[in-house]
Amino acid sequence: MNAILTNKEEMTEAKEQFDSIVVGLGKTGISAIEYLLSQGERIAAADSRLQPPDIESIRRRFPHLHLYLGDFEKSNFYDCERLLLSPGVSIREPAIQAAIKKGVHLSSDVEVFCQQVKAPIVAVTGSNGKSTVVTLLTDMIERCAYRVKLAGNIGTPVLDLVGDEEPDFYVLELSSFQLETLQSLNAVAALVLNVSADHMDRYQCLEDYASVKQVIYAGDGKMILNADDPLVSKMEQSNRESVHYGLSDSAGNEFGIRVVDGEILLCHRQENLMSTSSLKILGRHNISNALATLALGDAIGLPMQTMLESLRDFSGLAHRCQWVAKVNEVDWYNDSKGTNVGASCAAIESLSGGHQLILIAGGESKQADFYEFSNSIQAHVSQVILIGRDAALIDEVLSKGTQRYFATGMQAAVNTAAKLAKPGDIVLLSPACASQDMYRDYQERGDQFTEAVLALSEARS
Repeated sequence: MNAILTNKEEMTEAKEQFDSIVVGLGKTGISAIEYLLSQGERIAAADSRLQPPDIESIRRRFPHLHLYLGDFEKSNFYDCERLLLSPGVSIREPAIQAAIKKGVHLSSDVEVFCQQVKAPIVAVTGSNGKSTVVTLLTDMIERCAYRVKLAGNIGTPVLDLVGDEEPDFYVLELSSFQLETLQSLNAVAALVLNVSADHMDRYQCLEDYASVKQVIYAGDGKMILNADDPLVSKMEQSNRESVHYGLSDSAGNEFGIRVVDGEILLCHRQENLMSTSSLKILGRHNISNALATLALGDAIGLPMQTMLESLRDFSGLAHRCQWVAKVNEVDWYNDSKGTNVGASCAAIESLSGGHQLILIAGGESKQADFYEFSNSIQAHVSQVILIGRDAALIDEVLSKGTQRYFATGMQAAVNTAAKLAKPGDIVLLSPACASQDMYRDYQERGDQFTEAVLALSEARS
């Protein structure tokens, strides 16, 4: 029978000594529970929610698991050797900090993974572009007939991979949250794509956020560095092998661009590789992502021609500036993965050339500074439709000349955009905000946008 402990009195009646307490009962936490139990550990689990979404399934799968549900009690975290934190749980939680002071070790599923596996790891982080780069790199590796497994922030918990036959490479997408407790990573090649304001509700300042990102460069592997990002460039270490890339002439970077007869070319040192017009993914940010991926692949020995074939074929990921439909000569794009200002500004820039742009934005702001977003909107967007909890925060920083509308939900936003749009216009969903104020995640938000647009298309056909 489960020990479902929901208040202080009940908790004190069931004190036990555990090897680990898994904190957070999302996908990562459930994966960690399953792995630790398979290793014979004595474990408990905790979640700050009284009713986590999959609690009934957890009770059925792990009938003897002690569960601490509801507000974290400091004393519950003292009776274990380590706390294994899920990414959604901040290490700044008072109960977590109290446990650390008591000598409890802090860990994570990625830390356990790095201690267990032997195959080389390629690790990628950054405010924007992570999923695009790791997906593209994984395809490149597979085309070279190597075995590869992709996991981390992109969706598959890393511990789900442990116990299977090891591949030739692991590719890990790591968020700042996953890097906070990481000590054993020594990637054969590591990359911080960029650092822009994100998760400012969890970090003290941008430099604090950048310092967490820098953890990915621990060890002695090759450092892939974005020469265009000052915060990333400062992470270079003089005693380490570094590879630089950037949106400038490749004479100064191992991977860069060159303009020849009006064509922008991807280059490796002095060698012209391919025209950016051959890329199916749009925007300067995706040219940068392409260069970053080539630098990573080159660092682990992938042949250039195979990587270029992969680049030519790659059409992008769902919810990332994804074309949805053309309705009455208006193109609709889903960039629901644009969960921060930097990502949405890049999406706006990539679609703005020669078209009137109508933007749907808003959600959970994560205490972001929308100044840059406002400038991007003023330069490239004709009308803005605001949704979500923090719509008013965006409204406050928009210039007086920006036409803005408010919508109660995605269906209303799509309907408003359809009334405003004229033939040749583009409607872009790129919220610059997280989705949890209205949706389970950015995928659900993007799916609802897509469904509303396709319904609009059917109604007009």
